[in-house]
Amino acid sequence: MLAGQRTVGVVTISDSCSQGLKDDVSGKLLCQLAASLGQLVKHVVIPDKEDVVRATLLELIDNLGVDFVLTTGGTGVSPRDVTPEATRSVIEKEVPGLSELMRMRTVSSSPTSVLSRAVCGVRGTTLIVNLPGSPRGVEECLKVVLPVLPHVNDMVHQRPHKHG
Repeated sequence: MLAGQRTVGVVTISDSCSQGLKDDVSGKLLCQLAASLGQLVKHVVIPDKEDVVRATLLELIDNLGVDFVLTTGGTGVSPRDVTPEATRSVIEKEVPGLSELMRMRTVSSSPTSVLSRAVCGVRGTTLIVNLPGSPRGVEECLKVVLPVLPHVNDMVHQRPHKHG
């Protein structure tokens, strides 16, 4: 890895993908789209279990020290959707504007995006961004927030950055 290059971890949260019953299309797409942020360090596929999601986030952040953790899946309202709860349990600062922006900008093309409970927040110097489980949702939502993510990284590392 080049000095100063940002790093990314991708987590697919899906019972069916983790059991091999369904192809992880969203996670693979997210890995491709995240390349513009930095080097992909790890991509994992895990079930919708809050303790597993929490442990995976902590592994990527505290042990691997990635700059960004991008998750796909588990942000809806079904009983198995626990990604926001797991994310809230590990972050130190929530960044609600990112989640709000994703919902606001995608509602006209995807009315059900208002049902997303996605959470974005910082733990140490890592930003976690919860994205929907669908490939379309991943692409639309990441496109909305991608321009500001390097700025967040500069801020948490206390590097000089432009305001506005």
